[in-house]
Amino acid sequence: MTDVPVDNAARGAAPEGLTLAEEEELRAELAKVEEEIGTLRQVLAAKERHCGELKRKLGLTPLDGLKQNLSKSWHDVQVSNAYVKTSEKLGEWNDKVTQSDLYLSASSTLEDWNEKLTQSEAYKKTQETLSQAGQKTSAALSNVGSVISRKLGDMRNSATFKSFEDRVGTIKSRVVGSRENSTDGLHSPSGAGDKPPQDNAPF
Repeated sequence: MTDVPVDNAARGAAPEGLTLAEEEELRAELAKVEEEIGTLRQVLAAKERHCGELKRKLGLTPLDGLKQNLSKSWHDVQVSNAYVKTSEKLGEWNDKVTQSDLYLSASSTLEDWNEKLTQSEAYKKTQETLSQAGQKTSAALSNVGSVISRKLGDMRNSATFKSFEDRVGTIKSRVVGSRENSTDGLHSPSGAGDKPPQDNAPF
C-alpha cells in the first residue's frame, strides 16, 4: 500500500474547530509519520530478506517454519485465557458427573451385576468346562504325538522294514558291482563279456 501525499490544492477548507496554523502543524506531523512508515517498511523488507538468507544457509525449509509457527500457535492457544477457562470448566463438569448420585448409583449397579455374574453357578460351570476342555485337548495332542513316535519306531524295527532295507542294500551292491564289472570288461578278452553272470537273488 503506497502513501499518497495530500496536495495543497486538494485540501479544501480547514476542518471546523481548527485554525490554519493548527492544520499546517497537523499536516506536517502526518507527512513525517508517513515518511517514517515508508522507512520502516523498507527496513522490514530488508530484514525479511536477510532472515530468508540466514534460513537458507542453515538449511531451514518453509515446512520447518510452518511447523514452528503451528507449535507456537498451539502453545499460545494452551496458555490463552479461553483455553484455560474451558479446561477448568471441563474439569468441574467431570467432577460433578463422577460425584453425582446418578453416576455413583450406576457404577454401584454395574459392580453388583459383575459380582453376581462371576459368582453365579452358570459362570463357574462355564469356566470349569472351558478349563477341562483345554486340559483334555492338550492331553490328546500329547498322546497323538507319543503314539505317532511309537508307531514309527515299531515300524522301523519290524521285519518288513528290515527286509526292505536289506533289499535296498542288495540293489545298491548290484548297481555298484555291475559298474565295476563293466569297467573291467573294457579290458577283458573278446567273448568274456558275452554272457552276463546269472544272479538268482530274489527281487
